[in-house]
Amino acid sequence: MESLEPLPSSQPAQNPQQDAAAPEKRKGESLKELARSLSIVLICVLFIRTFVAEATVIPTGSMEQTILIGDHVFLNKLLYGPRLPFTDIRFPAVRSVNRGEIVAFHYPRNPSVLFVKRTIGLGGDIVKIEKRKVYLNGKLLDEPYAHFQFSTVLPLRDNFPPEVSEIERLPAAWGLDPAWAREMSRYIEKDGMRVPPGYLFVMGDNRDNSQDSRYWGFVPVEAVVGEPLFVYWSYDAPTPYWTPGSIEEFARTKLSIAWHFLSRTRWSRTGKTF
Repeated sequence: MESLEPLPSSQPAQNPQQDAAAPEKRKGESLKELARSLSIVLICVLFIRTFVAEATVIPTGSMEQTILIGDHVFLNKLLYGPRLPFTDIRFPAVRSVNRGEIVAFHYPRNPSVLFVKRTIGLGGDIVKIEKRKVYLNGKLLDEPYAHFQFSTVLPLRDNFPPEVSEIERLPAAWGLDPAWAREMSRYIEKDGMRVPPGYLFVMGDNRDNSQDSRYWGFVPVEAVVGEPLFVYWSYDAPTPYWTPGSIEEFARTKLSIAWHFLSRTRWSRTGKTF
C-alpha cells in the first residue's frame, strides 16, 4: 500500500518578522487617525471661535441686573463682520449695531480687553443725562433695564455731559480717563454730547458701577466683536475669581469652583437670552 503524502497547504508560511511588525503598523495607523481627527476638531473649533461664536465670562457688575458677574455667555460674531486672525481683513457685517442692543467690543483704551455694554447712541445722535434720566436726541429713553445702587446724584455719572468749565475740576478718583477729559469738550453742544460718525456711545445697565463712555469716550464701530446670545453657565463668585492676578490665585479659584460647582452654579440662568 502506498502511503499518502499530505497535500501542500494553500496558506503561505508565516514570517515571524511580519507578525511582529503588524501590531506596530496598526499602532502607527491609529496614531495617524487620532492626529487627523484632532486636527479636524481643532480646525472646526478655531473656525467657530473666529467666525461664528465665542465663549466669554462677565467679570464685573457693570451690566447687572441684566448680566451678572460670573455669567458665561456665547457671543454671536457673525453679525458684525468677524476679522481674519493675524490680519486687518474683516468680512462684511450682516447688519449694523442698533440703539439699545448689548454689544461686546475691544476696549478703546486697551484693545486686548473685551467689554460688554449697552448701545445708547449712534453716530450723529445727541446724548444727554439729567438726574440719571437719559435723553437721546431730546427724547427721554424708556430704560426698564437700568439699575441704580446709590441715592446720591453726582456730576459726570448722573448729569452728563459736564459743563466745559467743570471738566478740569472733576476728581480723577471718579475714573475719568485723562485723554477723554482733554477730548470731550469738542463734542459737547448746547443740547448734549454729539456722537461722531462711525462711533457708539455705550453705557452699562448698572449705572452707578460702570466704566463706560461717560468716563473714557466713544467706541469705534469697527471695535465691535459681537453680541451676547445666551448664558451657558453661571457661577456665583465675585470679580477676583474671574480676574486672577497670579498663577496661585488662578489655581485656588479653579479648585474652589470645582468644590462648590453644584452649590454655587446659578442653574436658573442657564439658557437665558438677551
